[in-house]
Amino acid sequence: MARVHFYEKPGCANNARQKQMLREAGHELIVHDLLATPWRAGELRLFFGDRPVAEWFNRAAPRVKAGEIVPESLDAEEAIASMLADPLLIRRPLMRVGERREVGFDPETIRAWIGLGSSRQTADADPESCRRPHPCPALEDSIGR
Repeated sequence: MARVHFYEKPGCANNARQKQMLREAGHELIVHDLLATPWRAGELRLFFGDRPVAEWFNRAAPRVKAGEIVPESLDAEEAIASMLADPLLIRRPLMRVGERREVGFDPETIRAWIGLGSSRQTADADPESCRRPHPCPALEDSIGR
């Protein structure tokens, strides 16, 4: 069992499913509101590791979907600055166990890192794909944040 700091967007159905999977695997979650967390550039950057900048972004964020933000065109500094100004751009969830940090919910990565339930639990659907109709009501509620 691990103590997982889980940064989510409150009301996000995907994050709710991801938390359920972690709890069912026996992990303790300390849940944080990703949008209300007062991020510092250096701290946020640690979650992304060696991933390409384009993988740091929430592809469902309104500014990304509208083409206002093109993740592939940004360098690391520009990406972090954009995310600090608009946390909806941050790919979710962010997770921390001890000193290790991860972004996104890849079941195989999590299984190897801290353990996760059987492959059958995670095979039903992509745990990062939103099942809600778009525009997402939870997203609309948080746009003013």
